[in-house]
Amino acid sequence: MSKGHQQGRSDGPPPAPQPLPIAVVDNHTHLDIARDGHPAPDVEVALSQAAAVGVDRVVQIGCDLSGARFTVEQVAQHPRMLGGVAIHPNEAAKLAATGELAAAWDEIEQLAAHPRIRVIGETGLDYFRTGPEGVQAQHDSFRWHIDLAKRTGKALQIHDRDAHDDVLRILAEEGAPESTVMHCFSGDINLARTCVEKGYHLSFSGTVTFKNARALRDALAIVPLDRLLVETDAPYLTPAPYRGAVNSSYLVPITVRAMAEVLAIDVPTLCASLSANSERVYGSWTV
Repeated sequence: MSKGHQQGRSDGPPPAPQPLPIAVVDNHTHLDIARDGHPAPDVEVALSQAAAVGVDRVVQIGCDLSGARFTVEQVAQHPRMLGGVAIHPNEAAKLAATGELAAAWDEIEQLAAHPRIRVIGETGLDYFRTGPEGVQAQHDSFRWHIDLAKRTGKALQIHDRDAHDDVLRILAEEGAPESTVMHCFSGDINLARTCVEKGYHLSFSGTVTFKNARALRDALAIVPLDRLLVETDAPYLTPAPYRGAVNSSYLVPITVRAMAEVLAIDVPTLCASLSANSERVYGSWTV
């Protein structure tokens, strides 16, 4: 979840892009979140719109208690959806301040037991929105989520905002889960190389299409195909030229085509890799 990354908005939803030739997964979306005065999306409509352009599966992420409860309810109803649950790092700092963090962890662990919850996340560190007084709570919560991912055998999705060094340090100290995903990757080429060397997956969002994102595109260019994922982080981070509009999974093809251009490969090859990587990380949507 990346509130604050985008500026401005446009009138009306963006048009549907050209469908992808091979279906892919939106690796990270928030169907429980309303934005900019708009209502939260109708889940069935959002999933159908996405499937119509070749985004036939999604990973719904609930990163507070209400979102996690919503996620468990929805994955039980929609075969195109798997889910993730966690306490977002900014939420962890707030809950710690009121003495409620441990109880929240207990509920997240219970919700994570659902067989269609395949992700612990998004968890991690955010030094942009939480000040020094919340850092320790974020560190404690990140460590707890890493342990939960390892105990449950689920993938870990990491939120990393202005905290690259500490994210890598804590992962090294705790030992990363077998499947670790850098959600909405925001680092440079050096961070990308480090993550690849450690065996992490890097998930790219609409930010890769932004004009000022040259360093991010340089980072993407060195990531092997078998370590790539794509996401929206909807309703945020809408790809250009629709930056500022409400994002949705049906806009993933814009990001995929931009990624293919950076990687200098054809779109079907990239789509096949993105789909296979998602199934490897999260398992089958049909089970």
